[in-house]
Amino acid sequence: MTRGAEPTPLPAATVTLVRDAAHGLEVLLLQRNFGSGFMPGMHVFPGGALDAADASGELCALCEGLDDAAASRALGVARGGLAYWIAAIRESFEEANILLAYDASGDIVSLTGPATQRFRAHRRALDEGGIGLEAIVRKEGLRLAADRLTYFGHWITPAGAPRRYDTRFFVAVAPELQEVAHDNHETIGHAWLRPADALDGHRRGEIKMRLPTVRTLEQLADHASAQALVAALGTRREIPAILPRIAKDGTRLMPGDPGYEQAGSEEGRGEWKVREGE
Repeated sequence: MTRGAEPTPLPAATVTLVRDAAHGLEVLLLQRNFGSGFMPGMHVFPGGALDAADASGELCALCEGLDDAAASRALGVARGGLAYWIAAIRESFEEANILLAYDASGDIVSLTGPATQRFRAHRRALDEGGIGLEAIVRKEGLRLAADRLTYFGHWITPAGAPRRYDTRFFVAVAPELQEVAHDNHETIGHAWLRPADALDGHRRGEIKMRLPTVRTLEQLADHASAQALVAALGTRREIPAILPRIAKDGTRLMPGDPGYEQAGSEEGRGEWKVREGE
């Protein structure tokens, strides 16, 4: 039977926030609301679809250390690449209360002390659509710290999924003078975990994660510190798009796996199903 038209993958960005702790490198994971229509209960990195405003020339001009031409070259697109960096910064603030931006002195902005309530109000207004990121940045005299984000991954949701995303992955060191706070709307919890511990929790069925999150954590697990991780990922020049496919038996296949090519055909493709542990 011929399937209906597939939804076009939406451009999206996600940022893997990392920090150094006494027992090693930690990564931030947010837990999505169980009532969400997409990935309910999953542990994810902050991220989401691009907004039209993310590509505005005004916001691009407020980015530090990167322009659209350089960003687009890094992503292998003709134009509009910087919007992905901007979206990653915006989503990080909306979902996790982490704002990668410089203040007037050139330091990463502090969201503690007297600034706490002010930025809490900004975040709420941004989430509700009452204000845009550009207005917040201008009002606070900030510049977006695009140079703090390192691009390292590109995943596309398999065909058959109810929602599909074409997602660029970034990594950034979490600022010291900012405290993570999930939004209690899209996300209901958060945790700083060593990558190996998060993977162990996933194998035990305690932490639900999708394949891109699992594979990203596997990449992170071999690095001893945040700076070492960022430095290593920053040397990558060729970042191919990864498009998993679903076999007839429901197995998720990666490029190069046996049966991957067959799963790309109408006859060989399986149905999207949420599996145990996801």
